[in-house]
Amino acid sequence: MKLHEYQAKGVFAEAGLPTPESELADSADAAVEAAERIGYPVAIKAQVQVGGRGKAGGIELADDESEARSAAEDILGMDLKGLHVDRVLVEEAVDFTDELYVGVTMDRGEGRPVAMVSTRGGVDIEEVAAEDPDAIARGHVDPSFGMHPYQAREAVFEAGVDREVAMDVASVLTTLYRLWDDRDATEIEVNPLMVTTDGEVVAADAVMNIDDDALFRQEDLAEMEEEAAGDDLEAKANEYGFDYVRLSGNVGIIGNGAGLVMTTLDLVDYYGGEPANFLDIGGGAKAERVSNALDMVFSDENVDSVVFNIFGGITRGDEVARGINGALEGFDELPKPVVVRLAGTNAEEGMEILNTEVVEVEETLEAAVQRAVERAEEVDQ
Repeated sequence: MKLHEYQAKGVFAEAGLPTPESELADSADAAVEAAERIGYPVAIKAQVQVGGRGKAGGIELADDESEARSAAEDILGMDLKGLHVDRVLVEEAVDFTDELYVGVTMDRGEGRPVAMVSTRGGVDIEEVAAEDPDAIARGHVDPSFGMHPYQAREAVFEAGVDREVAMDVASVLTTLYRLWDDRDATEIEVNPLMVTTDGEVVAADAVMNIDDDALFRQEDLAEMEEEAAGDDLEAKANEYGFDYVRLSGNVGIIGNGAGLVMTTLDLVDYYGGEPANFLDIGGGAKAERVSNALDMVFSDENVDSVVFNIFGGITRGDEVARGINGALEGFDELPKPVVVRLAGTNAEEGMEILNTEVVEVEETLEAAVQRAVERAEEVDQ
């Protein structure tokens, strides 16, 4: 479960992390009223779960009532990387001299959590990692003992953080790790952690993702789940019981197994396409479940083509094919091209059953992905 910025900042503030004063607003009038209470200047920030909001026009600064109203009117209702903005966070503007990055996640290669610090805050940390890996200091933590204060200090000093704020940054990192551990987080970060003109550090942004399987013991966070759903599609995925993540591309992806879906995402990228989503429908691809998956993917305006990657295991390939045909019968005309690859038990029988007048069929995953990428490119032209 991904928390919105305002939700994550609430958790951060409760844990004692320094955050700017802020209020949530769903209209221009409410935003202006919040700004008046907080005091100018303020930042008006779109509350959608995507990176790069500032570059996309989702964050504006306002020095007075007129600018606050204009900013709120600009941002509310906008389409930000495929997500509709219906709320903004009105936040005290921070007069800063530097922007840092601090975060904690799981290093699956090492099998241990890793704490990260960088002086290259305020930008996409994935870009920093790709372009200049040495710009990010990393320290692995033994989860049996937790993060010791000296480990936080080591990461901070290795990153080259100014000594005047180094201890405060180490304290923030230690608190983030404690939250990551106590709250069953999969990822937690502050980007940017701003250094103010007064020499203080402030969490100007907040990211916190929670392990869905641990929500039963995080009751207060579980109560945020419905509101934390990033958009209508994610809410619909929760309703259908799908594992779903919306991405920024235009090739829709449906598979029955997380590994299959991840492989398909990688191949879409390899063949020059951009994945629009991760959608795992799980086992037993019956007609209703397949229909629900298609309904979700077709509802994404960014999707130009769809690739089905289905493996017939316990559920035989011919049963899967009948499920797909049954789902497609509900459409007079498919709104987007659909390419199907079927493998596993009774795959040949399934391929013969599939209605090739409606869907395109490929024998290999590579061929199916290439066809879907081509179909998406044709729509764009």
